[in-house]
Amino acid sequence: MPFPDTVPTLAHALAERGYQEPTPVQEAVLADNARGRDLLVSARTGSGKTVAFGLAMASELLDAEGKALPAPTPLALVIAPTRELALQVKNELVWLYAGTGARIVSCVGGMEPRQEARALAMGCHIVVGTPGRLCDHLSRKNLNLSGLKVAVLDEADEMLDLGFREELETMLDATPPTRRSFLFSATIAREIARLAQRYQRDALRIDTVGDNAPHTDIEYRAILADQSDTIGAIINVLRLIESPCAMVFCHTREGVRQLQAALVGHGFSSVAISGELGQNERSRAIESLRNGLARVCVATDVAARGIDVPSLGLVIHASLPGSPATLLHRSGRTGRAGRKGVCVLVTVPSKKRQADRLMQAAGVDVAWNTVPTQDAIREADTERLLTSEALTRESVTGEKPLVERLVAEKTPEQLAAALVFLWNKSLPQPVGVRAITPGSSSRDAGPSRERTREPREPREPRERSREMEGGSWFKLSVGRADKADPKWLVPVICRLGGITKKDIGAIRIAPTYTLVEIAGDKATRFAECASAADADEITIEPAKAPSGSEAPSPRGRTPGSRPSKPRRPVDPTKSSSRKRS
Repeated sequence: MPFPDTVPTLAHALAERGYQEPTPVQEAVLADNARGRDLLVSARTGSGKTVAFGLAMASELLDAEGKALPAPTPLALVIAPTRELALQVKNELVWLYAGTGARIVSCVGGMEPRQEARALAMGCHIVVGTPGRLCDHLSRKNLNLSGLKVAVLDEADEMLDLGFREELETMLDATPPTRRSFLFSATIAREIARLAQRYQRDALRIDTVGDNAPHTDIEYRAILADQSDTIGAIINVLRLIESPCAMVFCHTREGVRQLQAALVGHGFSSVAISGELGQNERSRAIESLRNGLARVCVATDVAARGIDVPSLGLVIHASLPGSPATLLHRSGRTGRAGRKGVCVLVTVPSKKRQADRLMQAAGVDVAWNTVPTQDAIREADTERLLTSEALTRESVTGEKPLVERLVAEKTPEQLAAALVFLWNKSLPQPVGVRAITPGSSSRDAGPSRERTREPREPREPRERSREMEGGSWFKLSVGRADKADPKWLVPVICRLGGITKKDIGAIRIAPTYTLVEIAGDKATRFAECASAADADEITIEPAKAPSGSEAPSPRGRTPGSRPSKPRRPVDPTKSSSRKRS
């Protein structure tokens, strides 16, 4: 079915992009019962949402001939949770409205705010941005929303999860009550429903997800690998599954750096995206994926939303996602717009049950597999060679003299051997890893290489508050006011600092900060790893040793402090503090 009642300028843009039929969400927002109404839409990532609300807002922005109306102040506002998503939305709207004369301006963190202010002052029809930066321009009087006709909240559930409720309410309160509002979300949870009830009028509810079922265009697989074989397992997955582009997700920047270095050293054309990169560096990395200069992107969850690479056919979870929503959003980078994709989760045997619960909560049916073997990869390479375009293409004029000479001077066996040699030489070599079958542990699996370990000496238990000789002290940016507690501080310190539990000495919790002692031989490594932590996590810096009067009580409390209530504390590293977007 063609796009219904689309103005000529937009219809021409859709045709140039190869859009022939609308997706379900696009068809729903363009239906007769949606005209002129507020819309509350649940649609999964990759379903064509941007084009959907771009078409739906056209009646407020364009005249009968499809040209942009005069706009002394912005007519449409699109709010997105991340810089990547906001810039992607802007790019989509730019080509969609290319023939209308509409001006589109982006306002996102990481960009020069003065340039954005100048662009807003010159006038525009559509503003696309992140909540924090948009509120900043609003407070500085750079952004005037008095004439707004349409407000769009894209990925509203993610913005609420990131703690942007106050910014969203500030922005919506500054818009005229007569404006239309489109609220797009993967799920319509209670908080989303409350936001819609407050800021929408008689909104049309559109559900194109179908009971929030997982994406049917994505095949899910899971692989067990020993901890020391995780990188080798990821390399073998990338080699076995043929995809022009793949994305691998890690929890931390340090994990991204290590995996990125391993892939590049193994011969993969790879780029990395994490919070330490500036916006220009991220944009260049994404562009290298789109134009084929890079095949693999290693990223933290900062890239889980807002990256749309048409050729991306494989997503690998190098670390377990923290929630079902994160699993689905990471995986949603593939299988977009009707294309098929594969999602592979690589984990250790000790976390298999956790992985099963995660995927069950996400409604995902997954097949457990062993790590791809070298023989399986070579067999797949053979099939790819036999079906390669190189064997079926016609030689061009400039190649014929060389082709004729090779045929005359070399035997068929020599030519075939040369082809196989050059084919294999261009591919990264697979890695030999131990095979761990589902239901077994790494101890049950036969070793893939010699490993000898000296028996461990029994270690005496140590009190958490006991200081160690020659230890170095560090200051953490959370304290008792943040519900700091050794129960969750110790795992966080180990993860951010690249150390183990035995390297941690005394922990002293103050009202607004925490002092922690690290073994002297691990202090340098700890400082380097901690300095690379994401800005929205706990900040860690060197500190002086505390005086004896600050000695903690047995549970890490300073003398005289009141014990915390017996309830599970909130880990601030998992809380919503990313308002720097």
